[in-house]
Amino acid sequence: MLPNLITKSITLEDGREIIIETGALAKQADGAVVVKMGKAMLLATVVSKKEAGEGVDFLPMSVDYQEKFASSGKIPGGFLKREGRLSDYEILISRIVDRAIRPIFPDDYHADTQIAITLISGDEDVLPDALAGLAASAALAVSDIPFNGPISEVRVAKIDGVLKINPTPTELEKASLEFIVAGSLDFILMVEGEANEIQEEEMLEAMQFAHEEIKRHCQAQIELTKMVGKEVKREYNHEKSDPALFDKMKAELYDKLYASVSKQIANKTERSALVKEIKEEFVASLGEDHGFEASLIGPYFSKIHKEAARNLTLDEKKRLDGRKLNEVRPIWSVVDYLPSAHGSAVFTRGETQSLTTCTLGTKMDEMMVDGATISGYNKFYLHYNFPGFSTGEVKPNRGPGRREVGHGNLAMRALKKVLPPAEENPYTIRIVSDILESNGSSSMATVCAGSLALMDAGIPIKSAVTGIAMGMISDAKTGKYSILSDILGDEDHLGDMDFKVTGTAKGITACQMDLKVEGLDYSVLKEALLQAKDGRLHILDEITKTLAAPKPELKPHTPRSFMMMIPKELIGAVIGPGGKVIQEIQKDTSTTIVIEEVDNQGKISVFSANQTNMDAAISRIKAIVAQPEIGETYTGKVKNIQPFGAFVEFMPGKDGLLHISEIKWERVETMDGVLEPGEEIMVKLIDIDKKTGKFKLSRKALLPKPEKPSPKEQG
Repeated sequence: MLPNLITKSITLEDGREIIIETGALAKQADGAVVVKMGKAMLLATVVSKKEAGEGVDFLPMSVDYQEKFASSGKIPGGFLKREGRLSDYEILISRIVDRAIRPIFPDDYHADTQIAITLISGDEDVLPDALAGLAASAALAVSDIPFNGPISEVRVAKIDGVLKINPTPTELEKASLEFIVAGSLDFILMVEGEANEIQEEEMLEAMQFAHEEIKRHCQAQIELTKMVGKEVKREYNHEKSDPALFDKMKAELYDKLYASVSKQIANKTERSALVKEIKEEFVASLGEDHGFEASLIGPYFSKIHKEAARNLTLDEKKRLDGRKLNEVRPIWSVVDYLPSAHGSAVFTRGETQSLTTCTLGTKMDEMMVDGATISGYNKFYLHYNFPGFSTGEVKPNRGPGRREVGHGNLAMRALKKVLPPAEENPYTIRIVSDILESNGSSSMATVCAGSLALMDAGIPIKSAVTGIAMGMISDAKTGKYSILSDILGDEDHLGDMDFKVTGTAKGITACQMDLKVEGLDYSVLKEALLQAKDGRLHILDEITKTLAAPKPELKPHTPRSFMMMIPKELIGAVIGPGGKVIQEIQKDTSTTIVIEEVDNQGKISVFSANQTNMDAAISRIKAIVAQPEIGETYTGKVKNIQPFGAFVEFMPGKDGLLHISEIKWERVETMDGVLEPGEEIMVKLIDIDKKTGKFKLSRKALLPKPEKPSPKEQG
């Protein structure tokens, strides 16, 4: 018997429908839903332990988004032929959901929680990442897990000047802006996306448009919660409390901590040492038998320190390191730092530093993407590395984590908007950012260093790109707020909003925004974006002093490229049987040659660091694809001798018959001793058989014709 399904539908403006269904699958989870749109189906489940772990004072939550290959009728590649670790694409979606969901849990909820979102059926016209946040929130909505939701996520894009929610992949190709926006009924929680150098007002318009749709999704979930009878959530008590201890600490430590942050020490290590000293003095003053809950000293101390630092900024408009609210830390940068790299740059802003390289490769260096719903190749990719020493820590190198993947993706999206069109760029481009120091927004340092490295490599980007990390501290009761430019790591933890904006002198190319405050007015958000613009332009002025435009020439050791188009039917001739011809050319000329079919033509790209070798390879290719012309003279090589003449290769891969009668003007009785195999001779193409396409050659046509003897000489 079919289970009792409970469903709720949401209809988009264009008539497409999103259906949320619960009661059929994964019923042992605390909450489970299936979200459908077209043929796409996402299964979202949530499970949370009843009690928090001993000593845990945070929310230990994991969000995993995974796409099953069977959802799109595909079998995974590799030896195991099964889904493995999450791909970068799946990690990025997991991060987006996590950033939207985590803030809506109560601050004192610390139970181990796991949200799993699985694509179980795909649809080529539906992008599932825009439904993942809705699915996760709906699973919480039908559970008894406490949370301050619901929330939802949508993709908003501007296509042909019109904003649209959750466009199809085909429509998205024409978009001038594209953002994933998450929010609740009352406020925006998260924004991430890219744009074609848009203005701040256009970004705000897109966010407001998305929020109106999000409100409808949230209302549908509220109704769904009532339908399943889950309005009452479980009771919990995950935090110990000691009011007497907190009052004592507040009374004794607040003024000391306020005084310490008021010193506005620029150096992070010195600032931390001073705060640590205050804490140690307090602990020592308590003695051994103080009778308080010792495990709460750390959390209470952090809470009081945070309050003191926030109030310093709100009341006195002062920052921890002494800067003005809109002041960017000192910047220095250099290019061509690594002599053997194709392009390199060091960008340093305050205590954040990126060493970035740009490497130019061929088509064979493209990154292959093989996912359940996405497959193909990337010609531009960026890798971001964050070693422990960048923050003075001891940390084993275990490969990139989710943070590294997310930061690298943001920088990649920022830079790809200024790259030359694919048809004008023969290279595969890899950017690698190694963070050598970090104290605030190493991802934005990566954008700046990446922009310089691209220009140093000689890639003709449209414009330099810079980025800045912004923060905000606000007090809803008093209405006070302070917007901070180029935030420190400490300020990131203190604030109610942090966002990163990248762009050129013309406009925004990418952004990542996380809001932690309810009811943020759009006028304040606009003010923050405009302050970010001033910061971006300041940084742009600074890096322009180092390098104002792409270098006109590639480095001497960078592979040069040459591209030519040939008729489609000649591709086989260049490749040769089993690739013999092209392999021979590459071996003889030490070049890399890539052939592909584009727009019903053959596109040949030749790469070489040596111009002589490049010319030799091009010459041989041109000889292969050149069309024989009647009346033209060629240098041929005798390939085969027959009684009736010789076959001569007069162009690469093209043989013609040199008949015995066309060797010389005098009559040749036999081929014996006339020509030798391998001998080079000059020949003229005198005819092409229209039926067979065979070539007829002549040698005597190039020789002077003997004069006819006079009758007297004949007698």
